[in-house]
Amino acid sequence: VRLVESEGGLIQAGGSLTLSCAASGRTFDYYTMGWFRQAPGKERKFVAAVTWSGGTLYGEDSVKGRFTISRDNAKKTIYLQMTSLKPEDTAVYYCAFNLDRRPEILASKRVDYWGKGTLVTVSS
Repeated sequence: VRLVESEGGLIQAGGSLTLSCAASGRTFDYYTMGWFRQAPGKERKFVAAVTWSGGTLYGEDSVKGRFTISRDNAKKTIYLQMTSLKPEDTAVYYCAFNLDRRPEILASKRVDYWGKGTLVTVSS
């Protein structure tokens, strides 16, 4: 399975950005996909996951209400809509894929495939 993330970028605080991640290869069905992020000098942390049926799971409280994850099964693509961005959202965002349909498995970093990551920089 190959995961290709959209480009991040430099965003002003308060702005919005939507990331996408497209999966290709033998994905089968009922897989879970999601996003992690890693700030400079910090560990990689779970952001959000979405199941095949559209169920969602969010990680840090700081993103709840500001970030929305969604997916398009026909396109094998997930999206992370980020609004009200803050400088502390600056990180490399990684797409993640797990053949297990349970989002909590992916959230625990038991990931089958990772994307290469895309940098999002939020300026104050």
